[in-house]
Amino acid sequence: MRFNLNLKKKIQRFCLLLICLVVLTFQSDIPNLKAHTMDNFQSEMVIEELRLKVPADVKAAWLNAEKEIWEPWLSSQDGFLGRQLFWDKEKEEALILVNWKNKKLWKSIPMSEVNVVQQKFEDNVKATLNVGENPFELIYEGELDKQR
Repeated sequence: MRFNLNLKKKIQRFCLLLICLVVLTFQSDIPNLKAHTMDNFQSEMVIEELRLKVPADVKAAWLNAEKEIWEPWLSSQDGFLGRQLFWDKEKEEALILVNWKNKKLWKSIPMSEVNVVQQKFEDNVKATLNVGENPFELIYEGELDKQR
């Protein structure tokens, strides 16, 4: 009888352990275990993605300020590879894709320097349109990593 009781406890413990192992196995996200962290891509090309609200009636001012302010400054930055500007007529939104040699070079640019250029851009637009505020609302900013 005592042997049966010990065997029963051992079987219960084994079943509990087995259940725990099954739960842990299915709880872990196996694909993420094989994924690279973003830090591994510091030396790979990255694309900065910006989306702006650009009303049709001020699109020309936006394009002009991009060309006069951002284009020369970006061209002088280490790691800058080029950029593309798109405009969605229906949504009145702009998409700006800026190609960088790698994330490390892009992120090494001081934010204070970017803010100075942004202020010049906004001052240019406000003067051109004779308005008090920048009419181009930032909707989204992010980054895209080149896939292999």
